[in-house]
Amino acid sequence: MGEFKVHRVRFFDYMPTAIRAMAFNSRTERLALARADGALEIFNFADNYFQEKVIPGQDGRAVEALCWVGQRLFSAGLNGEITEYDLENLRPRYTVEAYGGPIWNISINSQETLLAVSCEDGTVKMFEILEERIQFQRNLDRQKGRIISLSWHPSGTLIAAGMMDMIKIFDAESGRATHRLLVERGVGASKSKEVVVWSIAFLSDHTIISGDSAGKVQIWDGLTGTLVRTHLVTKWDVLALSISQDESSVVAGTSEGTVVQFQFLSSTVDQHDKEWVRTRTFKNHSHDVRALVHTKIAVVSGGMDTQLVVRPLLDKVEKNTQESALRKVAFPHRSLVCCAKKAGLLLFQFPDHLELWRLGESDGHGKPGDSLPVERKPEKLIQLKRKGEDHICCSALSPCGGWLAYSTVTSFRLYRLQNNNISITKVSKLPKDLRSAHQLCFSSDSSKLFASSNHSSVVVVALNQPECKYLHTLKPKSGSRQPVHLLFASEDGKWLATANTDCEILVYNLEKLKLHCTVPVYSSCPTAIAIHPTTSNLVVVHADQQIFEYALVKKEYTEWSRKLQKQGLHSLWLERDTPITHVTFNPKNPAHVILHDMFMFCIIDQSLPLPEAKTLLYNQMTLRSLPESERIIHSHAFKICKNFQHLMCVRLLDDHSLVVVERPLLDIMSQLPAPVRQKKFAT
Repeated sequence: MGEFKVHRVRFFDYMPTAIRAMAFNSRTERLALARADGALEIFNFADNYFQEKVIPGQDGRAVEALCWVGQRLFSAGLNGEITEYDLENLRPRYTVEAYGGPIWNISINSQETLLAVSCEDGTVKMFEILEERIQFQRNLDRQKGRIISLSWHPSGTLIAAGMMDMIKIFDAESGRATHRLLVERGVGASKSKEVVVWSIAFLSDHTIISGDSAGKVQIWDGLTGTLVRTHLVTKWDVLALSISQDESSVVAGTSEGTVVQFQFLSSTVDQHDKEWVRTRTFKNHSHDVRALVHTKIAVVSGGMDTQLVVRPLLDKVEKNTQESALRKVAFPHRSLVCCAKKAGLLLFQFPDHLELWRLGESDGHGKPGDSLPVERKPEKLIQLKRKGEDHICCSALSPCGGWLAYSTVTSFRLYRLQNNNISITKVSKLPKDLRSAHQLCFSSDSSKLFASSNHSSVVVVALNQPECKYLHTLKPKSGSRQPVHLLFASEDGKWLATANTDCEILVYNLEKLKLHCTVPVYSSCPTAIAIHPTTSNLVVVHADQQIFEYALVKKEYTEWSRKLQKQGLHSLWLERDTPITHVTFNPKNPAHVILHDMFMFCIIDQSLPLPEAKTLLYNQMTLRSLPESERIIHSHAFKICKNFQHLMCVRLLDDHSLVVVERPLLDIMSQLPAPVRQKKFAT
C-alpha cells in the first residue's frame, strides 16, 4: 500500500448549523433543505442522495419554511420576506416583502397557482404565481394572534391554519373562516400555557391532522369541526408533520428526537372501519426534529443535531438491500479544506471567515503505526473575515501558498500572501469578469486562477505580482446553464477539467484556450475529478460510486477503465453511502490513485488485479498476517484504510507526507445545546 508520514489534523472546527425546513419535489426527486444560517442545500435522491447544490446563507436570512412550485423553489422566514431562488446561479433571484411581520409557514395549492403564507399579524396572505415573479393577490380574514402553520385542502378551495389554542378553516374564495376548532391545553400546571399548533395537514377526505406544543397528534373531522381522536406522543412538543402521497401514513417529529408514524388501518378484514393507528417510533436524532418529509419509501428527518436522516420504511422496500439501509448525511459532499502542497499550508472555509494554518513538523522516523513527537506545533497564521452580509461560497489557496481567493454570491476577493513575515495584501484591481464564482482553482505553478462563472463558463486570469489580468472565458458548446461544481487543473498546466450538475465533464486545452473534448455523459453526477500528472488520464468518480478513467490524448476510455466496467466494482464498494470527494496521485508510484470519502481513504493500485465479487475487499489485516510469498496471491487493487474517520480532507504534500483532516462527530455533538431532559428507566 505504501508508507506515508501522516499529519493528523483535528483543529478544523467545522460546525454545521441546525436544519430548519425541508421540501421534497416528488417529480424531480430533489430534496431542498434550509439551515439555521440561511444556507440551502439540494439533494438528488435519485442519484444516491448526492448533495448537488449549495446556496450559501446570508446574515439575517432566517428560513422557516420551503416550498417547491414545479422546479422553482421558494422560502419564507422570520424576516417577513418571501424569496425565490435562482437554482442555476445558486443565489436568491428576488425577494418580496409580505408586510405581515415574521412569516411562519408557506404552502402551495395543488394547482400550483397560489402561494399562501402565514404571518405574525394574524393574516394569511395569498400570492399569485406568475412566470417570472409572484404577485400579492389578497388577504384572508385577519385573526387575533399569529398564524403558525398552514395546509391547503387538495381541492384548493379550503385552507386550514394552526394558531395559538385553535385551528381555523378558511374558504379560499371568500377569505372567511368557516370553522373554529379549539385545541385543548395540557393537563396540570401546563393548563395555563397556550398551546401552539406547530404543524397541520389537510387530507382530501377533509380529515385534519395537527401536532402541537402539548405533545399531541390530533385527528379532526374538517366537515363538522369535531375532534375524532387524540394521540399523546410526547411530554414535549410535536414540531413537524408530513403526510405520504397516498394519504395512508403520517409521521410526526418531536422535541425528544423521535419520529412517530401513524397509519390509516382497519381493524377488520372487510377494510370498512379504518382509523389512524400509531404504528412505529424511530429514534435517530438526539435533539428536536424540526423538519420532516414522507417520501414513497422513506421518512426523511432533520433538526437541531444538524444531521439529515433517511429512514427507509421496511414495508415499502426490499429488506437487506442497499435501498433498505439507514442513511445519515453529516458532512457536505464537497471540500471545505484547501491545501498548499508545496508550502505545507491549510486553508479552512467557514461561512463568515477563512483560517490559514501552517502544519506542524516532526523530525523522526518510526515503525508503521507509531506516533512521532511534534517538534513544531501547528500554527494559525491568519484569520480573514469576509466583507458584507453574504456567506462565503468557495475559496482556494495556491500550491505555493502565495495567493488566496474567495467568493460570495455578490463579490470576489483576491489576496497576496507573504508567509515569511505573515502579511496579507488585497489585490485591489480585479477584472470586471470576476464578479463572483461557484468554484475556484489555481494552476500548479500558481501563475493562473480559474473561476467558474454563470452557465458553466470558466474565467481564466493571469496572476502577476502587483495585479491580475483577464485572459479568456472558456465556454461549453452544449449551452448548459447548470453551475460547475468541480474544477481541476493538470500538473503540467496543459489541461483544465470541469464538471457540472448536468453530469457534463469538459476538458479544455489551456495552451490553445479551447475546448479539447467532452467526456461521454454518464447518468450519475461526478463527485471528484483529477488528471494524472504523467499519463494525462482523467479519473472521474460518480455519486453512484462508479470509477472511470479517460485518456485525454486519445479521447477514449483507457484499457483499465474498460476492464473495470466489464468486471464491475465490488458490491461492498458500491454499497458505501458517502461520496468520494477527492482524487489525487502518488508521484512516487504512477500506478497509485488515492481517493477518499468520509469513512476511509483508498489507494487503487492499477498494476494489481481487480477484486473479484467473492474476494474480501477490506483485506489489509488479512494480508498482514500472511507470509510475503502468499500476500501476492491474495492482493488486489483496492487498498483501503479505515484508521481515520469523519474525513474532511486527505491530501498528499510535495514531501510525500499525507495530510488527513478529521472532524469527529462527537466533537460536533459536544458543541450542541443540551437536548430536552428525558427520564431514563430506573433513574
